[in-house]
Amino acid sequence: MWRILIGAVSALACLHEMRIFHRDIKSANIFLGKDGNSFLGDLNVSKVAIQGLLYTQTGTPYYASPEVWKDQPYDSKSDIWSLGCVFYEVLSLHPPFRAKDMNGLFKKVTDGIFEEPPRTYSSDLTRLITSMIKVNPKDRPTSE
Repeated sequence: MWRILIGAVSALACLHEMRIFHRDIKSANIFLGKDGNSFLGDLNVSKVAIQGLLYTQTGTPYYASPEVWKDQPYDSKSDIWSLGCVFYEVLSLHPPFRAKDMNGLFKKVTDGIFEEPPRTYSSDLTRLITSMIKVNPKDRPTSE
């Protein structure tokens, strides 16, 4: 799990260093190599941030950050949120935020309330992943 997460975060760090936001991180866009390394793919909706912040809404609703849901400006921390949601789902076998409709999903994401991941995994791993899905982008770690 750590190896896959570190590979995905390292790929994000490379993109973010070039001021490129992926904007569509989901499990289908994280590829696993035969050697166990992970890679990010599908950069069709990625965008270079000239002014540092973006405003357009893209991506998969289950992994979209609160700032994207609220149509607020967002930055690289939105990619961190999405990656945290993907790895939460890997640990828990379900997304952190689930609802019957889009309004319910909006409320759950923007409130940022989710169940703890299973205790099967190390506390360090679960702490890192849950730190990635903090509602306030300033509370999320960077890809570096």
